[in-house]
Amino acid sequence: MSDLRITEAFLYMDYLCFRALCCKGPPPARPEYDLVCIGLTGSGKTSLLSKLCSESPDSVVSTTGFSIKAVPFQNAILNVKELGGADNIRKYWSRYYQGSQGVIFVLDSASSEDDLETARNELHSALQHPQLCTLPFLILANHQDKPAARSVQEVKKYFELEPLARGKRWILQPCSLDDMDALKDSFSQLINLLEEKDHEAVRM
Repeated sequence: MSDLRITEAFLYMDYLCFRALCCKGPPPARPEYDLVCIGLTGSGKTSLLSKLCSESPDSVVSTTGFSIKAVPFQNAILNVKELGGADNIRKYWSRYYQGSQGVIFVLDSASSEDDLETARNELHSALQHPQLCTLPFLILANHQDKPAARSVQEVKKYFELEPLARGKRWILQPCSLDDMDALKDSFSQLINLLEEKDHEAVRM
């Protein structure tokens, strides 16, 4: 091979290396999903979302109306609209459902029987609401680190999830602030459901 051909070959290799290093372009944008997060006061909604956003626990204040957080994950950004869970606010929840692509329901697995009954009724209402009934649900049985916490199987049976949510997309997961890996895994499963729903919409 002539010196000219060798020089051309090296120049072309340099060009390819330059393209690979400098001309890759911006990474593809992560998809964004709009979610609504509901649950009774004290269930831990605000604390869980704040921890996922790496916010200081000292700044956590119980939500009285609603708040919006952009929760970043490697493959998606979740724009979560958290609604306050007090008695005088729950009756207005449905006003904020429009535009939601998924639902996060947080319950206190260590709560009193009365509060658990109220949470069950609210979850049943959400699962059957016209604006939510076709959406993916992530149901978090929070406060698993407390001695009085009910297991996931106990929650599933008490909330009658198998018959009520049959045919729907839902995930029931245990969680606590002490186990962020499990919490992030729960949200990854929710993102998978959201992506599946997107793909189905494209095929239609």
